[in-house]
Amino acid sequence: MYEVSDIQDSYKFLAPLLGTDWASILFGVALVAAGQSSTITGTLAGQVVMEGYLNLRIAPWLRRLMTRLVAITPAYLVIIFYGEEKTGALLVLSQVVLSLQLGFAVIPLIHFTSDKETMGVFAIKNWMKVCAWLIALIIIFLNVKLVIQEITDLLHKDPEHAILIWLLVIPICIATAGLLLYITIKPVLDKRKIELKSIPHGTAVDLSSLTPLIYKKVAITIDFSSVDAKTIQSAVAQGGPHASYLLLHVVETAGAMIYGSEIADHEANEDAFALENYAEQLKQQGFNTSIKIGYGNPRRTIPQIVNDFDADMLVMGAHGHNWAKDLVFGTTVDIVRHRVNIPVLIVR
Repeated sequence: MYEVSDIQDSYKFLAPLLGTDWASILFGVALVAAGQSSTITGTLAGQVVMEGYLNLRIAPWLRRLMTRLVAITPAYLVIIFYGEEKTGALLVLSQVVLSLQLGFAVIPLIHFTSDKETMGVFAIKNWMKVCAWLIALIIIFLNVKLVIQEITDLLHKDPEHAILIWLLVIPICIATAGLLLYITIKPVLDKRKIELKSIPHGTAVDLSSLTPLIYKKVAITIDFSSVDAKTIQSAVAQGGPHASYLLLHVVETAGAMIYGSEIADHEANEDAFALENYAEQLKQQGFNTSIKIGYGNPRRTIPQIVNDFDADMLVMGAHGHNWAKDLVFGTTVDIVRHRVNIPVLIVR
């Protein structure tokens, strides 16, 4: 029987206990799978929060990379500089950090689920609020007690660094406590609505037989920004009053990525309403206009909708981001224009 003194050696219990080495191997595989599952869940939850409440939508690959780096980098650095035997202490520290941040996660969650205006019929009942706040207070009390105890022990064990502790550690703790108090009382004092708001040149060609191009079907991408008016105006100038116009928009929330057209979240409903508004305005001016809502990745969905519409031209709005913003938020125009076989007009 193995003597297990640290958590990273726990797998050694299984083989002699169950009588097969496969037990330890399967334990390792299950541990990796559990870690991947929690990381993927955290990434998806972060995407929902950033898109729905912070109005921050970054490229999926960058978001996944950031999440993986946050999970992997501390362990990698500890193994490199301190050795594998220190990973157990790192795991314990990670659980302490997880415990300390619980208050910052639980309190906003209670405020959110208690708001009848936001949750509607799904808002929690009064008895549930009482239980939730009691649990939150217990968690915060235990964490505060732990922090005070650790700082006191640190001052006694390392008195020569007492000044550094008072100047660095304690101000950080006070600022953290202030932030926790702020997120606790701010929603009560101020209930505000969150706004769901160089190529080689070829030779010259013969131009003697030029005839005007007539576009009968024009697809227009809409993203409900300030560039929409110019995009529609440019499209109408190309097709004229006799063309058919398709206003299309792609919902790219986390829910839309998974459930597609079955999603019925706030953004999808508002986008459909706004698209109908655009179409109605064009119809009143005598333009034959229809709309189409897509779901998922716009780089794949837009070409599919355009091809299904059998469009003669695609008109897209561009925001003129620099390369850094394109790297963070992603770029749709450049990829879409390579996936359609019709003229693409980019409006800025």
